[in-house]
Amino acid sequence: MSAAPEVRSSASRSALATAVAVALLDRLADAQSRGEVPQVGLTGGTIADELHRELARLSPESPVDWSRVVLWWGDERWAPAGDAYRNEVQAHEAFISEVGVDPANVHVVPASDAGLSLAEAALAYSETMREHGAGSFEVLMLGIGPDGHVASLFPGHPAAQVRDAIAVPVEDSPKPPPERVSLTFEAMEHSRAVWFVAAGADKAEAVARALSGPAEIGSPEAVECPARVPRGTVETIFWLDPDTTPS
Repeated sequence: MSAAPEVRSSASRSALATAVAVALLDRLADAQSRGEVPQVGLTGGTIADELHRELARLSPESPVDWSRVVLWWGDERWAPAGDAYRNEVQAHEAFISEVGVDPANVHVVPASDAGLSLAEAALAYSETMREHGAGSFEVLMLGIGPDGHVASLFPGHPAAQVRDAIAVPVEDSPKPPPERVSLTFEAMEHSRAVWFVAAGADKAEAVARALSGPAEIGSPEAVECPARVPRGTVETIFWLDPDTTPS
Protein backbone atom coordinates (compact mmCIF):
# COMPACT_ATOMS: atom_id res chain seq x y z
CA MET A 1 0.00 0.00 0.00
CA SER A 2 1.34 3.44 -0.89
CA ALA A 3 0.79 6.85 0.64
CA ALA A 4 -1.17 9.53 -1.20
CA PRO A 5 1.09 12.48 -2.05
CA GLU A 6 1.24 15.63 0.02
CA VAL A 7 2.44 18.97 -1.35
CA ARG A 8 4.66 21.23 0.74
CA SER A 9 5.44 24.54 -0.88
CA SER A 10 8.15 26.97 0.19
CA ALA A 11 8.32 30.70 -0.39
CA SER A 12 11.55 30.54 -2.38
CA ARG A 13 14.12 28.14 -3.77
CA SER A 14 16.49 28.74 -0.85
CA ALA A 15 13.66 28.26 1.65
CA LEU A 16 12.85 24.98 -0.07
CA ALA A 17 16.38 23.67 0.42
CA THR A 18 16.29 24.69 4.07
CA ALA A 19 12.88 23.15 4.71
CA VAL A 20 13.86 19.79 3.25
CA ALA A 21 17.17 19.76 5.13
CA VAL A 22 15.43 20.50 8.44
CA ALA A 23 12.81 17.81 7.80
CA LEU A 24 15.42 15.23 6.87
CA LEU A 25 17.52 15.92 9.96
CA ASP A 26 14.42 15.64 12.14
CA ARG A 27 13.45 12.35 10.53
CA LEU A 28 16.94 10.89 10.89
CA ALA A 29 17.11 11.97 14.53
CA ASP A 30 13.74 10.33 15.23
CA ALA A 31 14.86 7.09 13.58
CA GLN A 32 18.08 7.05 15.57
CA SER A 33 16.19 7.72 18.80
CA ARG A 34 14.35 4.45 18.10
CA GLY A 35 17.69 2.66 17.82
CA GLU A 36 17.61 2.45 14.02
CA VAL A 37 20.35 3.11 11.49
CA PRO A 38 18.40 5.00 8.81
CA GLN A 39 19.15 4.45 5.14
CA VAL A 40 18.71 7.35 2.73
CA GLY A 41 18.62 7.44 -1.05
CA LEU A 42 20.08 10.68 -2.42
CA THR A 43 19.50 12.41 -5.73
CA GLY A 44 21.53 14.80 -7.85
CA GLY A 45 20.96 18.10 -9.59
CA THR A 46 21.11 21.77 -8.72
CA ILE A 47 18.42 21.86 -6.05
CA ALA A 48 19.86 18.70 -4.47
CA ASP A 49 23.24 20.43 -4.26
CA GLU A 50 21.62 23.35 -2.44
CA LEU A 51 19.87 20.92 -0.10
CA HIS A 52 23.13 19.10 0.62
CA ARG A 53 24.88 22.35 1.49
CA GLU A 54 22.07 23.17 3.89
CA LEU A 55 22.56 19.76 5.53
CA ALA A 56 26.21 20.61 6.06
CA ARG A 57 25.29 24.01 7.52
CA LEU A 58 22.57 22.75 9.86
CA SER A 59 24.07 19.45 10.99
CA PRO A 60 26.30 20.87 13.76
CA GLU A 61 23.15 21.95 15.63
CA SER A 62 21.35 18.65 15.01
CA PRO A 63 21.43 15.51 17.21
CA VAL A 64 21.88 13.32 14.10
CA ASP A 65 24.88 11.01 14.33
CA TRP A 66 25.94 10.87 10.70
CA SER A 67 28.27 7.95 11.41
CA ARG A 68 25.05 5.95 11.88
CA VAL A 69 23.39 6.91 8.59
CA VAL A 70 23.69 4.79 5.43
CA LEU A 71 23.72 6.58 2.07
CA TRP A 72 22.74 5.38 -1.40
CA TRP A 73 21.84 7.02 -4.71
CA GLY A 74 18.68 6.61 -6.74
CA ASP A 75 20.72 6.89 -9.91
CA GLU A 76 24.20 7.72 -11.10
CA ARG A 77 25.85 9.04 -14.22
CA TRP A 78 28.34 6.50 -15.51
CA ALA A 79 31.47 8.63 -15.45
CA PRO A 80 35.03 8.10 -14.13
CA ALA A 81 35.72 8.11 -10.40
CA GLY A 82 36.15 11.63 -9.09
CA ASP A 83 34.38 13.20 -12.05
CA ALA A 84 32.31 16.19 -10.92
CA TYR A 85 29.53 14.97 -13.21
CA ARG A 86 28.83 12.08 -10.83
CA ASN A 87 26.06 12.66 -8.29
CA GLU A 88 28.09 11.09 -5.51
CA VAL A 89 31.03 13.44 -6.10
CA GLN A 90 28.72 16.45 -5.84
CA ALA A 91 27.26 15.11 -2.60
CA HIS A 92 30.68 14.37 -1.13
CA GLU A 93 31.84 17.90 -1.82
CA ALA A 94 28.63 19.50 -0.54
CA PHE A 95 28.09 17.64 2.73
CA ILE A 96 29.30 14.06 3.12
CA SER A 97 32.88 15.08 3.76
CA GLU A 98 31.69 17.73 6.23
CA VAL A 99 29.34 15.87 8.56
CA GLY A 100 31.22 12.71 9.54
CA VAL A 101 29.52 9.98 7.53
CA ASP A 102 31.35 6.65 7.96
CA PRO A 103 32.89 5.86 4.53
CA ALA A 104 31.77 2.24 5.00
CA ASN A 105 28.18 3.49 4.98
CA VAL A 106 28.47 5.36 1.67
CA HIS A 107 27.47 3.04 -1.17
CA VAL A 108 28.19 4.37 -4.64
CA VAL A 109 27.58 3.00 -8.11
CA PRO A 110 30.85 1.72 -9.62
CA ALA A 111 32.50 4.32 -11.84
CA SER A 112 33.04 3.88 -15.56
CA ASP A 113 36.78 3.32 -15.02
CA ALA A 114 36.26 0.55 -12.43
CA GLY A 115 36.81 -2.19 -15.01
CA LEU A 116 33.15 -3.14 -15.28
CA SER A 117 30.66 -2.85 -18.10
CA LEU A 118 27.56 -0.73 -17.55
CA ALA A 119 25.46 -3.86 -16.98
CA GLU A 120 28.05 -5.21 -14.54
CA ALA A 121 28.05 -1.91 -12.65
CA ALA A 122 24.26 -2.11 -12.25
CA LEU A 123 24.55 -5.70 -11.06
CA ALA A 124 27.33 -4.80 -8.60
CA TYR A 125 25.23 -1.98 -7.15
CA SER A 126 22.31 -4.38 -6.79
CA GLU A 127 24.48 -6.90 -4.96
CA THR A 128 25.80 -4.20 -2.63
CA MET A 129 22.23 -3.22 -1.78
CA ARG A 130 21.29 -6.84 -1.11
CA GLU A 131 24.27 -7.15 1.24
CA HIS A 132 24.14 -3.82 3.04
CA GLY A 133 20.58 -2.58 2.56
CA ALA A 134 18.02 -2.65 5.35
CA GLY A 135 15.16 -3.75 3.13
CA SER A 136 13.81 -0.23 2.78
CA PHE A 137 14.85 3.40 2.68
CA GLU A 138 13.86 5.64 5.53
CA VAL A 139 13.76 8.41 2.92
CA LEU A 140 14.27 8.20 -0.84
CA MET A 141 14.95 11.59 -2.42
CA LEU A 142 13.95 12.03 -6.05
CA GLY A 143 14.09 14.88 -8.52
CA ILE A 144 11.72 15.35 -11.45
CA GLY A 145 12.79 16.22 -14.97
CA PRO A 146 10.77 18.56 -17.21
CA ASP A 147 9.83 15.45 -19.21
CA GLY A 148 8.55 13.67 -16.10
CA HIS A 149 11.55 11.38 -15.68
CA VAL A 150 12.60 10.27 -12.22
CA ALA A 151 16.03 8.95 -11.22
CA SER A 152 17.22 7.81 -14.68
CA LEU A 153 13.93 6.25 -15.76
CA PHE A 154 12.77 8.27 -18.76
CA PRO A 155 9.43 8.40 -20.59
CA GLY A 156 9.18 5.57 -23.08
CA HIS A 157 12.61 4.18 -22.22
CA PRO A 158 12.85 0.38 -21.87
CA ALA A 159 14.77 0.71 -18.58
CA ALA A 160 11.56 2.00 -16.99
CA GLN A 161 9.85 -1.32 -17.76
CA VAL A 162 12.38 -3.55 -15.99
CA ARG A 163 11.05 -5.74 -13.18
CA ASP A 164 12.63 -8.24 -10.79
CA ALA A 165 15.77 -6.15 -10.42
CA ILE A 166 17.17 -3.60 -8.00
CA ALA A 167 19.25 -1.51 -10.39
CA VAL A 168 19.18 -1.31 -14.15
CA PRO A 169 21.70 -0.13 -16.77
CA VAL A 170 20.37 2.79 -18.79
CA GLU A 171 21.70 3.13 -22.33
CA ASP A 172 20.87 5.83 -24.86
CA SER A 173 19.51 8.19 -22.23
CA PRO A 174 17.73 11.15 -23.84
CA LYS A 175 19.61 13.36 -21.39
CA PRO A 176 23.42 13.36 -21.31
CA PRO A 177 25.38 11.41 -20.38
CA PRO A 178 23.87 8.56 -22.42
CA GLU A 179 24.92 5.83 -19.98
CA ARG A 180 23.63 5.67 -16.41
CA VAL A 181 22.63 3.29 -13.63
CA SER A 182 19.24 3.69 -11.97
CA LEU A 183 17.19 2.02 -9.29
CA THR A 184 14.13 0.32 -10.72
CA PHE A 185 10.60 1.30 -9.77
CA GLU A 186 10.31 -1.92 -7.77
CA ALA A 187 13.37 -0.96 -5.71
CA MET A 188 11.94 2.51 -5.12
CA GLU A 189 8.76 0.94 -3.73
CA HIS A 190 10.78 -0.19 -0.70
CA SER A 191 10.77 3.28 0.85
CA ARG A 192 8.99 4.45 3.97
CA ALA A 193 9.07 7.99 2.59
CA VAL A 194 9.48 9.16 -0.99
CA TRP A 195 10.34 12.84 -1.20
CA PHE A 196 10.25 14.59 -4.57
CA VAL A 197 12.22 17.85 -4.53
CA ALA A 198 11.58 20.17 -7.48
CA ALA A 199 12.28 23.82 -8.24
CA GLY A 200 11.89 25.91 -11.37
CA ALA A 201 9.12 26.77 -13.79
CA ASP A 202 10.39 24.19 -16.28
CA LYS A 203 9.33 21.44 -13.83
CA ALA A 204 5.80 22.76 -13.20
CA GLU A 205 4.00 20.78 -15.90
CA ALA A 206 5.78 17.55 -14.97
CA VAL A 207 4.92 18.06 -11.30
CA ALA A 208 1.26 18.59 -12.19
CA ARG A 209 1.24 15.35 -14.17
CA ALA A 210 3.00 13.49 -11.36
CA LEU A 211 0.32 14.66 -8.95
CA SER A 212 -2.55 13.77 -11.28
CA GLY A 213 -2.76 10.22 -9.93
CA PRO A 214 -0.70 7.09 -9.25
CA ALA A 215 0.40 4.84 -12.10
CA GLU A 216 1.37 1.19 -12.27
CA ILE A 217 4.71 0.13 -13.72
CA GLY A 218 4.37 -0.35 -17.47
CA SER A 219 1.01 1.41 -17.72
CA PRO A 220 0.51 4.09 -20.40
CA GLU A 221 0.43 6.70 -17.63
CA ALA A 222 3.78 5.51 -16.27
CA VAL A 223 5.33 5.42 -19.72
CA GLU A 224 4.21 9.00 -20.31
CA CYS A 225 5.23 10.31 -16.87
CA PRO A 226 7.49 8.03 -14.79
CA ALA A 227 7.23 10.38 -11.80
CA ARG A 228 3.67 9.11 -11.27
CA VAL A 229 4.99 5.72 -10.12
CA PRO A 230 7.21 6.05 -7.00
CA ARG A 231 5.30 6.36 -3.74
CA GLY A 232 6.34 5.76 -0.13
CA THR A 233 4.69 3.18 2.07
CA VAL A 234 4.22 5.75 4.86
CA GLU A 235 4.43 9.12 3.14
CA THR A 236 4.98 10.74 -0.23
CA ILE A 237 5.84 14.43 -0.23
CA PHE A 238 6.34 16.83 -3.11
CA TRP A 239 8.63 19.58 -1.81
CA LEU A 240 8.20 22.52 -4.21
CA ASP A 241 9.18 26.13 -4.73
CA PRO A 242 6.63 28.75 -5.91
CA ASP A 243 7.39 28.13 -9.59
CA THR A 244 6.52 24.43 -9.38
CA THR A 245 3.58 24.56 -6.97
CA PRO A 246 0.24 23.81 -8.69
CA SER A 247 -2.13 26.77 -8.69
